[in-house]
Amino acid sequence: MAKTLLITGASSGIGAATAKAAAEAGWNVVLCARSDDKLKALSGEIGEAALAITCDVTKRDEIADALQEAAEHFGGIDAVYANAGTGVEKAGIENGDPDEWHDMIHVNILAVLYAAHEAIPHLKKTKGHFIVTGSKAGRDTFKGSVYSATKWFVHGFGENLAEEMREWGGRATIIAPGMVDTAFFDEPKPSKIQPEDVANAVVFALGQPKTAAVREIYIMPND
Repeated sequence: MAKTLLITGASSGIGAATAKAAAEAGWNVVLCARSDDKLKALSGEIGEAALAITCDVTKRDEIADALQEAAEHFGGIDAVYANAGTGVEKAGIENGDPDEWHDMIHVNILAVLYAAHEAIPHLKKTKGHFIVTGSKAGRDTFKGSVYSATKWFVHGFGENLAEEMREWGGRATIIAPGMVDTAFFDEPKPSKIQPEDVANAVVFALGQPKTAAVREIYIMPND
């Protein structure tokens, strides 16, 4: 029986690439994002192994409902990839926009917490896996960067969650890429990390034997 992976931020970039890679590796994939049209197009491309659920990950009831729908549709959930994230337009603290910080913190921090909180009851049943997108920005310091600070939270949280999950046989992994060629940036970055590179790392972590817990995969561009 195929295992099931739920992905947030699945409509494009890393999330979409991971959905395709996981499906090719034999997983069922549950695609969660706010972009209904993009989700349906991706689901159609993948086929019967995909389920599209329109979902705002900053709303705990919506992620809870998505997890329940996924579990009922595929018979359970074996892994959750909290990939959704965002940045800000105005950099720094002095010149930053607190309203942008508010929105970013809800996506980069609270949505991750909500996903983990709501996923654990499902993952306990399967001794499953929680994966989250961190960043090089969560392993380094960047002048006045609130985005970096949110990713520092993600890295700390991921390690702490892994310690909690190991008590019942679960695993948690942080995927930490440097610059990735996605719509996150205004201009294409063809020489940087590709979404498919990150997707390969996710599939690698998922594929490890139960005796091995890959806590972090750190990826940097090779240019």
